[in-house]
Amino acid sequence: MASSAELKLRMLSGSFTIHRLDPLMAVPTAVRECETHFIGQTPEELSIVCPSHIEVMYAKSEPNWACFRVEGPLDFALYGILARISGALAAQRISIFAVSTFDTDYILVKEADLERAQKVLMDQGYAF
Repeated sequence: MASSAELKLRMLSGSFTIHRLDPLMAVPTAVRECETHFIGQTPEELSIVCPSHIEVMYAKSEPNWACFRVEGPLDFALYGILARISGALAAQRISIFAVSTFDTDYILVKEADLERAQKVLMDQGYAF
């Protein structure tokens, strides 16, 4: 387990929107061309997280999210990283949307909660 003092968080610039589409919809080309985007698909839904300036038609959308990443790459032997971050934020009633990649984790918080989330995490020993 890595301590929070060993983990650094980096803010991504810009605002993000979380979209939900029908699972049979195609991922818009503009999304795939974004530097940072996340796509998840199941038989029930197609979820896309991308910068808010990208228009995604026919989607149920939740705008105004800020995103930070845990600086990686993270070793698969590490555990509890998301649990500690999400637990600290949940204790302060700050909702998150988390996405993981092979190398690291990304945590999105509503922009209205960003300053409070940063303070909570810095109080836990995380550096931005």
